[in-house]
Amino acid sequence: MNGELDLNERVFLLGVLTQKEGETIRDLILALANTGMFTPKEGKRIRKELEAGGYLLEGKLTVKGMIEAKRAEEEFKL
Repeated sequence: MNGELDLNERVFLLGVLTQKEGETIRDLILALANTGMFTPKEGKRIRKELEAGGYLLEGKLTVKGMIEAKRAEEEFKL
């Protein structure tokens, strides 16, 4: 991760931010894969990269992840 999050990473963080109660990261990966955003395998890779970058911890947003997810939310609002 080069410091700048790509589109898929920002969408993934936004997805975590907007998860419903009881929804797992696996559910999120499958839902995004079903939209054609990426494959389940790519989703798992993105999750690992976000964890390594300090954006996720045990499937939850860290403070750093929350900040980026909120930025993505603002970016995608029209």
